[in-house]
Amino acid sequence: MLLSIVIPCYNESKGILRLYEKLEEVMNSIDIEYELIFVNDGSVDDTGDIIQDLSEKNSRCRYICFSRNFGKESAMLAGLSYSSGDAAVIIDADLQHPPEMIQEMIKLYKDGYDQVIAQRDRTGDSGMKTMSARLYYKLVNRIVDVKLTDGMGDFRLLSRKAIDAVISLTEYNRFSKGLFSWIGFRSTSIQYENQGRIAGESKWSMRRLLNYGVDGIMSFNDKPLRLTIGMGIFTTIAGVIYILISLILICIRGIDLPGYFTTISAVLVLGGIQLLSIGVIGEYIGKIYFEVKKRPHYLIEKTNIEKKRPAEK
Repeated sequence: MLLSIVIPCYNESKGILRLYEKLEEVMNSIDIEYELIFVNDGSVDDTGDIIQDLSEKNSRCRYICFSRNFGKESAMLAGLSYSSGDAAVIIDADLQHPPEMIQEMIKLYKDGYDQVIAQRDRTGDSGMKTMSARLYYKLVNRIVDVKLTDGMGDFRLLSRKAIDAVISLTEYNRFSKGLFSWIGFRSTSIQYENQGRIAGESKWSMRRLLNYGVDGIMSFNDKPLRLTIGMGIFTTIAGVIYILISLILICIRGIDLPGYFTTISAVLVLGGIQLLSIGVIGEYIGKIYFEVKKRPHYLIEKTNIEKKRPAEK
């Protein structure tokens, strides 16, 4: 068996050597062949130089350097596309994903699972972060067409069958959590305790997390568009009812001067619904705009991997 370990890296120079040492320690205790694929996602620190030095010292190390920062989704796609293993593990470079779990993942893979997913708990997270995450997943699972589970992220083992399935999905707007769930295949999960970063700072600001959450909602369904239709129908019916009631009151009491509160309420409610609807439609149009351009997911500046997999375009 050959295992590919895909490691997306962005400004991880402070901790990547510790990850490498830990991976070497873990993999040397397992009797299988392996390769380490470092994907440098346009880092502006010494990450690229470090992984190239590692590749010169260790023939198992591979590297892919992007021409700029394309994002973690593109880095994972590149690593999987250039992997040659019978299976691949995706792991973060900051040691928040415990390498020790790889051995258990391999055992479950040999038991016949195509996806072995590591699910973290919320140990150490603030109450607000835990509550907001749970609310988000409840909302998403009511809307999207795939099942997402809190704590299940990118840290997972994929069989070659699952890898090829993920690579075959060529959409530009990628939401890997949803894609991993969408391809299906036989899956299982294992639990691990939430880990802190060993060095550096998180690349996920509140704004990026919010954008990522919106992508998750809109990437796998058209229900927000249908919701705008529902709001339009509801508003129209409410408007007709209001007109009929007003007409009846006019017939009974005569014409009254229109009230300020009624006017401003109608303007604000209708204006808000219209702007919300335009925003939802605009999000979908924007995604279509990027899809029809057919731009590549990433551009490679340099790599020591000679052959691409056939599925790579």
